[in-house]
Amino acid sequence: MIQKKICLLGPSGVGKTSLVKQFVEGIFSEKYLTTIGVKIDKKVIDLTIEQVQLMIWDLEGIDRYCGFQPKYLRGASAYAIITDQTRSQSLVEGMEIHRMVREISDIPAILVVNKSDLDVAWHWTENELNGYSKEFVRSFSTSAKTGAQVEEMFKFIAQLTLK
Repeated sequence: MIQKKICLLGPSGVGKTSLVKQFVEGIFSEKYLTTIGVKIDKKVIDLTIEQVQLMIWDLEGIDRYCGFQPKYLRGASAYAIITDQTRSQSLVEGMEIHRMVREISDIPAILVVNKSDLDVAWHWTENELNGYSKEFVRSFSTSAKTGAQVEEMFKFIAQLTLK
């Protein structure tokens, strides 16, 4: 079995911890708990060619009150920028975080637009998302609440770390 470290990055409140809980434990909670520092979870994914144990580093939300900590990325095989489809600013902030990471690392990255289960009066246009998505290996539209695309997203990351 191969062990791979991945990091989940994004602004506060986008659902990073909820995505991990849905993936690792299969549960969703409406309670909002702010992550302080980093929370690490593990889960084994059985790929056809190999078993991969993902060490998922759920980092605290990065915003103006809490800066980016490059040390958390040491040894990571990939990372995901998590955004919230109900807050357009989260995509802008997510891209700023992505640029900060790119200054110190070139590990593969994916873009995750979370909370796809929520109806919003507006959506990012296909062109807007495509423009941002070009900077990533792939993008996913997920829902930590319903589990939509969560398993697929983590499985893709596991496969990505083997390349």
